[in-house]
Amino acid sequence: MAAIQLSNQPLLEWAGDSLAIGLFEDAVELTGELATLNEKFAGILKEVIAEEEFTAKANSTVFTRVSGGGSVKKIILVGLGKPDVLKVDSLRRAAAAAAKVAKKQKSKTLGFSFPLWNNDPVATAQAIAEGVQLALYQDVRFKSEPDDKGSKVETVELLGFEGQEAAITRANQIVSGVILARELVAAPANAVTPITMAETAQAIAKDYGLQLQILEKEDCEKLGMGAFLGVALASDLPPKFIHLTYKPEGTPTKKLAIIGKGLTFDSGGLNIKGAGSGIETMKIDMGGAAATLGAAKAIAQLKPNAEVHFISAVTENMISGRAMHPGDILTASNGKTIEVNNTDAEGRLTLADALVYTDKLGLDAIVDLATLTGANVIALGEDIAGLYTPDDAIASQLETAAATSGEKIWRMPMEEKYFEGLKSGIADMKNTGPRPGGSITAALFLKQFVKDTPWAHIDIAGPVWADKENGYNGPGATGYGVRMLVDWILETEV
Repeated sequence: MAAIQLSNQPLLEWAGDSLAIGLFEDAVELTGELATLNEKFAGILKEVIAEEEFTAKANSTVFTRVSGGGSVKKIILVGLGKPDVLKVDSLRRAAAAAAKVAKKQKSKTLGFSFPLWNNDPVATAQAIAEGVQLALYQDVRFKSEPDDKGSKVETVELLGFEGQEAAITRANQIVSGVILARELVAAPANAVTPITMAETAQAIAKDYGLQLQILEKEDCEKLGMGAFLGVALASDLPPKFIHLTYKPEGTPTKKLAIIGKGLTFDSGGLNIKGAGSGIETMKIDMGGAAATLGAAKAIAQLKPNAEVHFISAVTENMISGRAMHPGDILTASNGKTIEVNNTDAEGRLTLADALVYTDKLGLDAIVDLATLTGANVIALGEDIAGLYTPDDAIASQLETAAATSGEKIWRMPMEEKYFEGLKSGIADMKNTGPRPGGSITAALFLKQFVKDTPWAHIDIAGPVWADKENGYNGPGATGYGVRMLVDWILETEV
């Protein structure tokens, strides 16, 4: 990650390769220090605004080389949109846009002069730092050499944020979790397996002092996890049930859990994914588990007063002579029986046993994340996750966390009548229902495995991956969910 520092240099005296200045839409007249800066650089700022017809729409950028100042080589003007709708995520995205321009221009040092959001220097400094780090991150693990050798922003300085070192540290800690999630989702299924996912959890536990329990296949059998193990039958790799626990030093204010769907590869099973199904992308089907481990890494560093359990039932969904058949009946660990009418609806089977296990821990709330249904993408598109919960309090908390983190979410209905479509003539339920409302019936299926604990399900099938660049996300794995989960935990602990 780039080194982010706080500078006490006045705007007019800052020296470096590129200086990013945030401007509001329809208010790009240069006054005060900016007018003086324009004069210092022989009127070039006013000139580029006019020539490029720059109106400072959100995340728009223009840049120019400057002369006459000596201390700064380039100015990057960044649009912040209209001031009356400025959000903390607006600054995060604007910072990301500026960082990308600076990188493209091969600037090694980058300064920021941005206004405060809501008169809050802590949130503003953290948002800028997060946007910069997320935008500059590049995954080159599987390349023989990077595409842009020598193009790297090394040092970022925030002007006017003296005393906000803790906000920068916090941003870096959260981003480290997002990057872990991105790397897990982006890696191919021959690199990220149930075994390596367990090893990642072991590394987090060792590095940050978390408790770890990994249930092997035999342990899961003793607990009656027939749904999870049914999915795992065909894989040559052993399933791993991961349970990481963060405990604060004192008495916890809350006890929470995050469960992530952990299918390191999903072939569809005997209902194999066909041509055009995107089977080659099914390495991303552990995006929920990736976000869970990413959140664990961040929380372990942030050290909130809440106790948090990070849980995932990890396996592959493969094809072999041992594979579960369409029509098989599985028994979950709470005794409920499931007719498998589609082996490609496997994620909810693994989550069923994970929910039963977690529900018994005596917690205040459970949130699960899963790349669960294509139906959710049809309903909400690729940028917005679906939120499903019968609990208004958790829904409100998660919506607030989503707004702060900039990770979009939308609450969907839990229409109990739709469970009729999951009823089976020979078992308690089927694992899929009719095509209409498919993401809702999936959530209603999960609800059958939570008895005592307030619970919410988040379907992240859309935003887990971005085909195109989207602010500080993509193209590729986005690490979606980590920042929202961290904000939820930090807010819920109070």
